[in-house]
Amino acid sequence: MASETGSENGDGAQEGPKTPRVPDDIRVYAIGDIHGRADLLSEMMQRITRDSNAAPPVRETILVFVGDYVDRGADSAGVIDQLVALKGGDRFKTHLLKGNHEVMFLDFLAEPSAFFQWAANGGVTTLESYDIDVAAVPEDSPERLRHMALETIPDEHLKLLRSLETSVIIGDYMFAHAGVRPGVPLDAQLERDLIWIREPFLDYQGDLGKVVIHGHTPVPEPEIRANRIDIDTLAWRSGMLTALVLEGANRRFLQT
Repeated sequence: MASETGSENGDGAQEGPKTPRVPDDIRVYAIGDIHGRADLLSEMMQRITRDSNAAPPVRETILVFVGDYVDRGADSAGVIDQLVALKGGDRFKTHLLKGNHEVMFLDFLAEPSAFFQWAANGGVTTLESYDIDVAAVPEDSPERLRHMALETIPDEHLKLLRSLETSVIIGDYMFAHAGVRPGVPLDAQLERDLIWIREPFLDYQGDLGKVVIHGHTPVPEPEIRANRIDIDTLAWRSGMLTALVLEGANRRFLQT
């Protein structure tokens, strides 16, 4: 575990806490909540590509997106377009995690009455990014909006949204959109907690089993704690999309 105490060394002394790390032959870029800012995603991928080209070669370069690709910002469709291309490319191994905004999007596509919760959380901008004129549809006709969405949204976008992962573990790090529930083994976490949790996760100071890299809760700068790192820097409003770079035991950040 990331913060466990080591065994006694050869002199009988206890080793200190283990330093979290990823395997030496990989480099990880974890990207925070994008929320419809296709422009910032494009800029970040340019930065990541330049950074990767300038860094020492590794066996594998991994991208982990922590979710919330849609809503609020103006071009959710453009974000999904870029993610489809990244997932299908061979330059990076790409993990796309599910955020609560993707859950609300998918809930609406499955059940039109879910539109109202989604709309209250920025969902209208997502439909408008697919050239759906939401204002022209009566407020009491979410079924019509759902039909328009299913007719308009590209199949590859729907396939990607329905294939999102809930978490991934790399070395001493676990990646999830919102966090984990303290006291529950990592392999027994509920999907709802991985996607929606705030408390008691945010204030918990104990060992979580791995250092958890997450978004979901906006912070003005990356928040680094012993057991978790928050990389949601409110990109859709601030213009600052954050990526955490992990190499061995080292951490650094790229930001737009």
